[in-house]
Amino acid sequence: MTRTVMCRKHKKELPGLDRPPYPGAKGEDIYTNVSKQAWDEWQKHQTLLINERRLNMMNAEDRKFLQAEMDKFLSGEDYAQAEGYVPPSE
Repeated sequence: MTRTVMCRKHKKELPGLDRPPYPGAKGEDIYTNVSKQAWDEWQKHQTLLINERRLNMMNAEDRKFLQAEMDKFLSGEDYAQAEGYVPPSE
């Protein structure tokens, strides 16, 4: 049976992650309060932010920015969008 969580982002019971995505308290919080669906959506959005804003994950400021945006995204708050991104047409 699939483990479910009350998803912080979607405000409903959804299947949870298989394991914490980070070590420590942050990973446990995400594991306990964020659904697999919301985490997958964040992973896609994170990739857009990194690519479109040309973030360098070796740069501490860029990592700090991405962490703050992840917290906003997963909490259902307003979060940064990828400037200039146009989704491919079908």
